[in-house]
Parts: sequence; C-alpha cells; structure tokens
Amino acid sequence: MTEPSPQTTKRNLKLRRRMKQRKPKFVRPESWRYVRIKENWRRPRGLDHKVRIKYDGWPPGVSIGYRGPKTTRGLHPSGYREVLVYNVEGLEGIDPKIQVVRIAHTVGKRKKARILAEAKKKKLTVLNLKEAIPKEEKVAEEKVEEEKTETEEVESPKPEQKTVKARKRKEETKQS
Repeated sequence: MTEPSPQTTKRNLKLRRRMKQRKPKFVRPESWRYVRIKENWRRPRGLDHKVRIKYDGWPPGVSIGYRGPKTTRGLHPSGYREVLVYNVEGLEGIDPKIQVVRIAHTVGKRKKARILAEAKKKKLTVLNLKEAIPKEEKVAEEKVEEEKTETEEVESPKPEQKTVKARKRKEETKQS
C-alpha cells in the first residue's frame, strides 16, 4: 500500500484530534456506584446489561464508530511513526523523514546515553529526551545557566553600583 501524501496526513491528524475531543471517556459501567469497581473499561457481558443493550440514559459503550482515520492510526501527534528502541542496534534502518525514536523505559542510563549519542549522529528525533537525560546532568546544566546569568550581571553593573565603588576608591585614596 502506498503512503498517503503529507497534506492528507495533516488533514487526517486534525480530524483525529477533533474526533477525540468529541469521544466520551469510556468508564466501566457501575464504577460510579461501587467503590470496589475501578473505572478502567470492561466490556459488558450480561444478558440484560443496559450499556450492552444501549439503553437511553446510560453511557455509550466502546464501538468501532469512535475509531480514527485509517491513515493516522499508529502515528504520533506530530505525524511521525514511533519506533520503540531498546539498544543502539535498534536505530538502524530508521528513516528520519517518517519515523521518530522513543527509548524504552526499561533501558538503563548508560545504554540511554549511547542511544542518544548515536541518534544525534544520525539526526534522529528522540521523543522522550527529557526522561533520557539523567537528573544529575539536568542539575549541572541549570547551574551552568545560573553562572552565565550571574556573570552577565557582574559585567554590566548598575549606575548606582558605580557610584558606590567610586566613593570607596575616593575614601581609600584620602586615607592613604
């Protein structure tokens, strides 16, 4: 099957977004009545079940009519296909024009760093980049940014600071 044109995909992504806004939040029937029943959807199977029979006044059940456009199924909201990567070898054969990378959550720090480095070389987009950067590096980056702002403030003193410094110099010269 041929790939749809980019304009068609964009139009269908907008359509999918609009459809999703109109789609109800499907909750398990009777979950609002009993604490012991969680909200996650379960198909009603009873003979006289009101949701299965589609009674008025009962919430709608999951059905094929709420499905999105065929061209956008499995696409990230950005319009790219997601590829789940567990190691560096998983980056081979990924086309940066139509695919993006998501690093699996089970991958450790060392392997994430290798995957990020390789993805950068191949100019691939990584979706969960913030999660992939270790917290220590984030803190270090923030400190560097703070130091830059502090040095900028020191280099450009306010007019009041100049007068205070000038007064101190005059006082020192008078004393000596």
